[in-house]
Amino acid sequence: MAPTRRMSNGRSPLVNQQSQITAFFSKTSSSPSPSPVLSKQDLNPKPSPSPSPSPSPTTPSPVQAKLRKPLLVIGPSKTTSPSTPVTGSKSYGEEVVNRRVKVYWPLDKSWYVGCVKSFDELTGEHLVQYDDADEETLDLGKEKIEWVEDKGRSLRRLRRGSVFEKGVVPVGEANVEEESGGDDSSDEDWGKGKGREEVEDDSEDVEFEEEEDEEEEVEGPKKGQSKKVDPKKRKAVGEGTMGSGKRRKSSGGAEKNTFKVSSVEPMKNAESRKASDILDNVLPGDALERFGAREAEKLPFLGGERKDAKRRCPGDANYDPRTLYLPPNFLKNLTGGQRQWWEFKSRHMDKVIFFKMGKFYELFEMDAHIGAKELDLQYMKGGQPHCGFPEKNFSINVEKLARKGYRVLVVEQTETPEQLELRRKEKGSKDKVVKREICAVVTKGTLTEGEMLSANPDASYLMAVTESCQFEERSFGVCVVDVATSRIILGQFRDDSECSTLCCLLSELRPVEIIKPANLLSPETERALMRHTRSPLVNELVPISEFWDSKKTVSEIRSVYRCFNDLSVSGSLNEANLSVKGSFVEEDPLGLPDILSKLVNAGESGSLALSALGGTLFYLKQAFMDETLLRFAKFELFPYSGVSDIFHKPYMVLDAAALENLEIFENSRKGDSSGTLYAQLNHCVTAFGKRLLKTWLARPLYHLDSIRERQDAVAGLRGVNLPSALEFRKELSRLPDMERLLARIFASSEANGRNANKVVFYEDAAKKQLQEFISALRGCELMTQACSSLGVILENVESGLLHHLLTPGKGLPDIHSVINHFKEAFDWVEANNSGRIIPHEGVDKEYDSACKTVKEIELRLKKHLKEQQKLLGDASINFVTIGKEAYLLEVPESLRGNIPRDYELRSSKKGFFRYWTPNIKKFLGELSHAESEKESKLRSILQRLISRFCEHHDKWRQLVSSTAELDVLISLAIANDYYEGPTCRPVISGLSNSNEVPCFTAKSLGHPVLRSDSLGKGTFVPNDITIGGSDHACFILLTGPNMGGKSTLLRQVCLAVILAQVGADVPAESFELSPVDRIFVRMGAKDNIMAGQSTFLTELSETASMLTSATCNSLVALDELGRGTSTSDGQAIAESVLEHFVHKVRCRGMFSTHYHRLAVDYKKNSKVSLCHMACQVGKGVGGVEEVTFLYRLRPGACPKSYGVNVARLAGLPNSVLQKAAAKSREIEGIYGRHRKGSDDGCDERLSSQNSEDDVVFFIQSLINGVAKLSYHKSFKDIHASSLSDLQQRARIFLDQN
Repeated sequence: MAPTRRMSNGRSPLVNQQSQITAFFSKTSSSPSPSPVLSKQDLNPKPSPSPSPSPSPTTPSPVQAKLRKPLLVIGPSKTTSPSTPVTGSKSYGEEVVNRRVKVYWPLDKSWYVGCVKSFDELTGEHLVQYDDADEETLDLGKEKIEWVEDKGRSLRRLRRGSVFEKGVVPVGEANVEEESGGDDSSDEDWGKGKGREEVEDDSEDVEFEEEEDEEEEVEGPKKGQSKKVDPKKRKAVGEGTMGSGKRRKSSGGAEKNTFKVSSVEPMKNAESRKASDILDNVLPGDALERFGAREAEKLPFLGGERKDAKRRCPGDANYDPRTLYLPPNFLKNLTGGQRQWWEFKSRHMDKVIFFKMGKFYELFEMDAHIGAKELDLQYMKGGQPHCGFPEKNFSINVEKLARKGYRVLVVEQTETPEQLELRRKEKGSKDKVVKREICAVVTKGTLTEGEMLSANPDASYLMAVTESCQFEERSFGVCVVDVATSRIILGQFRDDSECSTLCCLLSELRPVEIIKPANLLSPETERALMRHTRSPLVNELVPISEFWDSKKTVSEIRSVYRCFNDLSVSGSLNEANLSVKGSFVEEDPLGLPDILSKLVNAGESGSLALSALGGTLFYLKQAFMDETLLRFAKFELFPYSGVSDIFHKPYMVLDAAALENLEIFENSRKGDSSGTLYAQLNHCVTAFGKRLLKTWLARPLYHLDSIRERQDAVAGLRGVNLPSALEFRKELSRLPDMERLLARIFASSEANGRNANKVVFYEDAAKKQLQEFISALRGCELMTQACSSLGVILENVESGLLHHLLTPGKGLPDIHSVINHFKEAFDWVEANNSGRIIPHEGVDKEYDSACKTVKEIELRLKKHLKEQQKLLGDASINFVTIGKEAYLLEVPESLRGNIPRDYELRSSKKGFFRYWTPNIKKFLGELSHAESEKESKLRSILQRLISRFCEHHDKWRQLVSSTAELDVLISLAIANDYYEGPTCRPVISGLSNSNEVPCFTAKSLGHPVLRSDSLGKGTFVPNDITIGGSDHACFILLTGPNMGGKSTLLRQVCLAVILAQVGADVPAESFELSPVDRIFVRMGAKDNIMAGQSTFLTELSETASMLTSATCNSLVALDELGRGTSTSDGQAIAESVLEHFVHKVRCRGMFSTHYHRLAVDYKKNSKVSLCHMACQVGKGVGGVEEVTFLYRLRPGACPKSYGVNVARLAGLPNSVLQKAAAKSREIEGIYGRHRKGSDDGCDERLSSQNSEDDVVFFIQSLINGVAKLSYHKSFKDIHASSLSDLQQRARIFLDQN
């Protein structure tokens, strides 16, 4: 059986698609000309013999013929053909497989090039794959062909580097329009006798000759014509009847109405720059040469004369670079199609327009350069920049541009040519262009589907921020939206001068898009947004009118929810639509969800959060997402939001510095998740489980009962229950991203944006929607079954959390009846394969009613047949169907004399005559109408089923939530298998009274992330650590050699605390902890040049946040504070900070330092424990010490840092090392003492008070001696006794030490 031709090219069967698109920006007069040969091998075609004037008896009519769209190369050539075409009855076999061949198509009067792929011995036919990837089986002996040599590939409108095997369709190859009947390319009033277009590269464009009397022929198939085309029936019966199918070519001439090249760049207002700069930055050299000359000459309003829509110049304070003023004389010379595109573009200069034309999305002018640069699209031939791609590639291309920071404006066709013609007739409209409307704005933060989005489970957050500064008090309102899952998080909070809480949010969420009021945020906030994000797309909205205040926001959302309630009352929506757990807990009388009501009632304490929501809704309104998002939103409140003080704070706080320094989500090397705590714990098998795990890690639990509850659940999934848990994971691994899939299903229930009924699509969008719907149903069924299977473990566990999650009607919604309803509604397998739903009886009343009407008419026809048999006296009379005529009464010839006169003879065959009776004609009319009604109901059944599915959206969401929680709990349960060494369940102990000291005790504490296999030689050394408690100091002052493991120990302790409060096991023999409310980490040297902060200032800014925010329940980790300045200043700051934490805050902490004087000062302080990282010191070459790191935590202080040893490890030359070692000893001789060490080189006793007194006395004598020298006028006057005395004291001092 011959493979069917691919229906991927959107053009009219009677019009050259290339000319239609190219002519979009040209006004030319056309003259008839044969079509060019489009061979990849021959760019200089030879003349072709004229085709045979006699029609082929084996070819169908032009309506049935399927034309191919020519490839890109369209030159100023005459119709050509091979000089020696092969015709006749010559037979070919296997010997021609893989050879290149040209096949002549009489209908196109063109030769098309392809390759012979295979040979079928049974039929004697070959499979030919053309260069446009279409395939066809041919008897080559009966075709006009020519064998060609493969001389390389010619230019095509193809994505560079694309391959057909990967499903990438050549952009320039259009489908036949018989199957769609909707290609509007021919309805544009382009190129009507206004001169000729100058075509570059010495080639001429084929252009569309548009005549009013030909429009109807071009618009699509006539009524009654088949939409499916047999690929074998492609040749014309009579080529002279083509009418408007003639090809046209343009001749040379002056170029008119050409347009300036500009660009839209991501995250920049590129429109306000000079056009010449834009060209240099965007266009590659060949494109700059091709298009650059025309832009300065033809479009001055894009350059120095540029103004916005209100005619304001770029220097104006209110200048809006998003709009463009189009001069009247320019508009006057535009055709309807040109005007339509420019009207869209002039209002959206900051966006790339995907302009729908038939089955293609086209990019023109400045947008075409972006398509060529970012999407690897090929420019079309012609003087103006132009490229495009087929409808089926929309998702991948829009995602590519959005990911790169572009805003994409999707302009869809909302009218077919038939509808245009009807509008012109009924309303007297003079429009010659089909209607097009903006149906979507796609950006980084509004992507809901795509290959990259499917592969990446991480949320892409859109964040709106607003700020209020009053009486030196800074407050923020934030709204964070994950459009892909309909999750909205709101918050309002006070912040410090460094915007610490905001920075914490930014580091946790890493929003990909920011919405802010223009010129309202403080410089500190702007710096925070810049520093703690990763190149987000920034949108500035006009305050009040675009970034709404709280009053306007409340008014808008009330009106939206009022509409929802009205629909609910009318029966279109179920009350469940407004009862999502966690968001619509209860509704206020005004129709707002619970959390929004509380924000409204909070007054000023919630106004900023509501304003941030208003800015978000205005922005999403432009993308047609606002109402769908609000209807199905899952509202949450940030845990540290201070809104009306009704929300407690049940989580530990990890600020931006902690998240980054501890590498919770991102490592400091590549910025990815490898080597992070998240990667260590992430054994989730679902995308929504992975997202939940991130949330848990960003906000570890703080309340004692919550931590223990989660620990019980994790423990309940181990041991005898582990096999059931692993089987549960295996089932879940088959799931798609159900959270995002459900959000898309909910959104598709709303007929707006690209989901609107009026949008014209040529790909089978309904089939894709049906397949997603069935996938959602199967996913919900699978989750329900998996949770039910896991429920068997409840007999063996006492965990209240597991009982809640696995008990139907509690945490697990009882949806068996709902699933069964949809299962009984239609055959899922058949619907998924066929792309259409045939509902079972009793499922849809409207469809059942239409089916009943059809059956009743069919019964009347059967009854009428029996009446005719009785009337004519012959039981053999029966109904037959001939062609499209059904219910023909077939009567034997012998009864012809008995036929009533009102019977209509329709056809006959030997011995029989076929009639329609008046009643049959009446019944057929009724039957036709009934079947049309039935088909109409069948087409809308999917939308009705989806609406019914959405009525239970709260249950589906709760099912996903419970499944995600179980997935994360199992991930935590099996995470201890990946630790090295012993693991234990942490003992979390509360404080019985306010005087009790919080504790941290760990025995053989390992590292949660580091393993021996990642350390090269050796193994990781665990340590015993105790901080706080009734018998221990609350702070550890940690000294030791460089590279001795101090920073690692600090991270190790902090990560262990996070693990314990997340509910996971800890790599230790034993672990006891009083809950920590916040972890502060100051670690590493880094500056913030963009914010004008040096390394030292950055260090002290983070320290200042600790000093003002830490409580007695906090954990502080300070690594080498004060090293960014002089020794005296640094040591003074370090000691002051340590003093504050120890005596005022009284929190738990670790303070690593190389200021050994601190160890001296705190030696006798019971609140500070002196510890060091042990090492062994040996003598090396030239007096350079060689240090062996033991990585053991030991009591006492280390007197040296052994920095010269690190220099040795770094490979400094021996001469430098020896000089450094000598200098080090010299300096130590002056400012300190080098004492003999213990076995490990660090357990040495500190200097006695007498030795310290000797040092002080010697230094004071030295100072006095030098002072005396300054008072003598000459060296001769210096008393020798003074110098001798000072020298003697120095010798005594050195001998003693």
